[in-house]
Amino acid sequence: MSIVKTKKPPLRTLAEKKINELEKYAIDSNIARKMGATLFQSSLYRHLSKKLREFRDYKLKEEVLQHPVPKHVAIIMDGNRRFAQNLALSPEVGHIFGKEKLEDVLEWCFELKIEVLTVYAFSTENFSRSTKEIQTLMTLCKEELDKAKNDSRIHKNNVRIRILGHLETLPRDIQQSAQEIMDLTKDYTKYSFNIALAYGGREEILHAIQRIANDVKENRLTIQDISESTMSSYLYTNGLPDPDLILRTSGEERISNFLLWQLAYSELYFSDVYWPALQKRDFLKAIQTYQNRRRRFGT
Repeated sequence: MSIVKTKKPPLRTLAEKKINELEKYAIDSNIARKMGATLFQSSLYRHLSKKLREFRDYKLKEEVLQHPVPKHVAIIMDGNRRFAQNLALSPEVGHIFGKEKLEDVLEWCFELKIEVLTVYAFSTENFSRSTKEIQTLMTLCKEELDKAKNDSRIHKNNVRIRILGHLETLPRDIQQSAQEIMDLTKDYTKYSFNIALAYGGREEILHAIQRIANDVKENRLTIQDISESTMSSYLYTNGLPDPDLILRTSGEERISNFLLWQLAYSELYFSDVYWPALQKRDFLKAIQTYQNRRRRFGT
């Protein structure tokens, strides 16, 4: 009969096993749960968590900057109302949080040197929402347009602001504010910030076709002149490059009548995060995912 000798586990393995048992006991105990709850609610924990997130964001940003970033990012800012609902708040409060998030994202674009940012702020379909919600959205739009006139970031970073959409359907005071900020920044060339207001992709295409047809009728254009570039020049986005990346928040995976002509070869990225809850890390991951894709352009 042979005797099989078992090899003693190393002291380090025994120690790790003991630590794991103690950790499990601590987690299962009421004392540990109470201590953990106190820690998570402490200002020290919040401070350390914030610093750790900032460090991770910094490292991820450094990785992203090692590769070419998209020139034009377009965003469908979705989830304001559901974000508010989860916090037992009114939809109007959700839109206020969403407006503040847009300011953050604009800063992130400056950091990454993303030259063109286009956001879907208010669609033609949004006019079917409640009067109260529409009024809140219109008020926020006007406040932001007026605020942009004196925003040092806009002037320091040489940002041209354009409002894309059927502006004639908007309240007159918003039309005026929109025109003023466009006139004020029309000569800026470093960055472009485009806000789609009263915008619909199908309507944009129809409007372009109507204008082309009228120019053909008036002999300013021939049928042979009509090409893809001609069509693009009649769109609201005339002079802008097509989006490289379209990001939609909130987990919905559809385009919702946004930039239908321009997105032909755009990369699409859908995030589960509601727009007001979008963090810098979420945005950086979207950019990094874009960088890891191979753009084929139909080839």
